[in-house]
Amino acid sequence: MKVLAYSDKKNIKKSIAGKKIVLVGGCFDLLHFGHIKFLEDSKKYGDFLIVALESDRFIKFKKKKRPFHNMKERAKILSTIRFVDLVIKLPFFKVDEDYFELTRFLKPKVIAISQNDSIYKNKLKQAQEVGGEVKIVTKVIKKFSSSKALKYASIFSN
Repeated sequence: MKVLAYSDKKNIKKSIAGKKIVLVGGCFDLLHFGHIKFLEDSKKYGDFLIVALESDRFIKFKKKKRPFHNMKERAKILSTIRFVDLVIKLPFFKVDEDYFELTRFLKPKVIAISQNDSIYKNKLKQAQEVGGEVKIVTKVIKKFSSSKALKYASIFSN
């Protein structure tokens, strides 16, 4: 199984046993070249790449956006990428401690981020708590963003 709900901890544990885990997280709403580059570069730091996929509710309330694809669709899209080994559909995490619990459960060797990650300090604490490390795997590619793609597409739909 390449897509599992976070609540399915038994099958997640089975999937990750004995693996050098690289953990990434995000919304991955409109997949673009920047996402693919980030995921591909992240995989280089381990043998099992996990995407912790944020919920639709997270996008609505924390990002203040309406998702283009729902979580099920985003998970399916991510699961088709050959270097993604597991997509974990997250519930709506209300507090930072929920993310700390996630990393305690998964025990990643690497938490992969892009340059200028806004929650770098939290991710560093999470990694250190489980004996892992944070790796900056890509620079932010300003040319690519889901918001820009939607704005660009809207030009042609009018």
